[in-house]
Amino acid sequence: MKPSNPGLLVGVVVVFAVVTWAFLQGAYASLPQVPWTAIPTFLLLAIGEAYTGWLTRGRIMRKEDTTPPEPLVVARLAALAKATALAGAAFAGVFAGFFIHTLGMFDIPGPRQDALVSAGSLISAVLLVCAALFLEFCCRIPDDKNNQNQRPA
Repeated sequence: MKPSNPGLLVGVVVVFAVVTWAFLQGAYASLPQVPWTAIPTFLLLAIGEAYTGWLTRGRIMRKEDTTPPEPLVVARLAALAKATALAGAAFAGVFAGFFIHTLGMFDIPGPRQDALVSAGSLISAVLLVCAALFLEFCCRIPDDKNNQNQRPA
């Protein structure tokens, strides 16, 4: 499995932002307000993934009082990290589209609230993507610098 490509993630954000913005041009008035619940949800997921990455990295690096992780568990965590990074990028794009659309109507109370909630959700989605990339990084096997220069016997 290859590491996530940051360029692909940025592309997903841009595509979802443009599609959401275009959709909102005609449908914004008929939609309910943007829910604020995405902010704590994404933040809790980001904290969980970052903490899992920190624990996994310690086990892979054979820190004191830890047991080595099962390889299948690390592979599953890496798959979770890749999926979360893509999903977080998609949600970040959706909230960016909402924010861009409502930014022009900031003087009206309803769209102002949508803009603020969208901005908070966008930031928390970006933090989720960062935590997912950190978890993915933590699942890598470290290079063994001592064995690189040795020849086989």
